[in-house]
Amino acid sequence: MSDLNIGVLYLFATSSLSVYGIIMAGWSSNSKYPFLGALRSAAQMISYEVSIGFIIINVCICAGSFNLSFIVLAQNNVWFVVPLLPMFFIFCVSMLAETNRHPFDLPEAEAELVSGYNVEYSAMTFALFFLGEYANMLLMSAFVSILFLGGWLPLVNLFPFNYLPGSLWFSLKLVLGVIFFIVTRATLPRYRYDQLMYIGWKSFLPLSLGYLLLSVGILISFNWLPT
Repeated sequence: MSDLNIGVLYLFATSSLSVYGIIMAGWSSNSKYPFLGALRSAAQMISYEVSIGFIIINVCICAGSFNLSFIVLAQNNVWFVVPLLPMFFIFCVSMLAETNRHPFDLPEAEAELVSGYNVEYSAMTFALFFLGEYANMLLMSAFVSILFLGGWLPLVNLFPFNYLPGSLWFSLKLVLGVIFFIVTRATLPRYRYDQLMYIGWKSFLPLSLGYLLLSVGILISFNWLPT
């Protein structure tokens, strides 16, 4: 409803609030199994938020703004998925872990923690957890569409693609993100928890930070920094 100049920071801050809800849900159920599941979920989400933050900073530096509309318009000539292809792959994997989806659904691992932080809940309170989870899937799909896939911009600026409405292009890209969630759930096995944390801290974090420094170095060297 509002075109904020710090729209990226606002979205990132509000999406991080889900950690508090999961911790309070596990603690208030007064059982050790949901509490252990809540701790695992909070550690997982915080770990992958760090690498996601560096990737978002990389995109914002290339666009020269934190405004979501300006980031989309900056991709008028070329989508950011082309120059930032490694960051696109890391972001896609990180959003699986951030939303607790397969193969990183360790907080809901039935074999280890009796379904995790929501085991003591039923009826509408149980449904609200999954409502928030699927809403988070839609949010991250829209986020990756805006940051890397040109948002509402068409695939190519040629007839008849440029005459299709922007809402249609954005909806198609959002559906593509949801299909990605579904396909990964159907194909990949679940990771062990130590493997999940190893990927987040020892693989994605150095790669995202290193690519950020590389991007800034290239932009400064060729005097391409946006003003």
